[in-house]
Amino acid sequence: MNGLSKGMRKVEVALRWDPSPAGQPAADLDLVAGTYTVDDPYGAPAYLVHFDSRSPDGTIYLNRDSKDGKGFGFDEVMTLELERLATRYARVVVGVAIQQHTEERTFAGVANPGLRIREGYTDLAAEDFAGVLDATAATVAEFVRDETGAWEFRAGVHGFEGDPSTFTRAMGAPHRP
Repeated sequence: MNGLSKGMRKVEVALRWDPSPAGQPAADLDLVAGTYTVDDPYGAPAYLVHFDSRSPDGTIYLNRDSKDGKGFGFDEVMTLELERLATRYARVVVGVAIQQHTEERTFAGVANPGLRIREGYTDLAAEDFAGVLDATAATVAEFVRDETGAWEFRAGVHGFEGDPSTFTRAMGAPHRP
């Protein structure tokens, strides 16, 4: 980033998937964002944003929530107003968790999952989860403050196996190659 860049400001994360075939249980994917403080950037999240919640300061919120993938276009959309986040936050990690209702479901068992991350009209990343088909959840984006206070985007999809509540506790940990 050069000295004139203000970094990431307002980012949209959009998730889509097709409904399950007739007679099959509905697939329910959820966007989850965790914020991490300067004092503990890889520890427990200061707070989580997911279905039925928003950040305490209103900077991270879910615009659309789907429990079955029915609808046109993107089924879940989350907005992150990074430029408004307090300076005590050093990282924001965004993930996708598959709700485990009746039986364990991985991305391989979800019809046509896809993700788009954009700032304004610029697409930063697009993903189809092909690299994490055996996972029940995945981190999909990391936003980190640099030394000037500007936010930068780090792309990468990292799979996780386990239930959604365990995923939310582990999603901010450093990724091993």
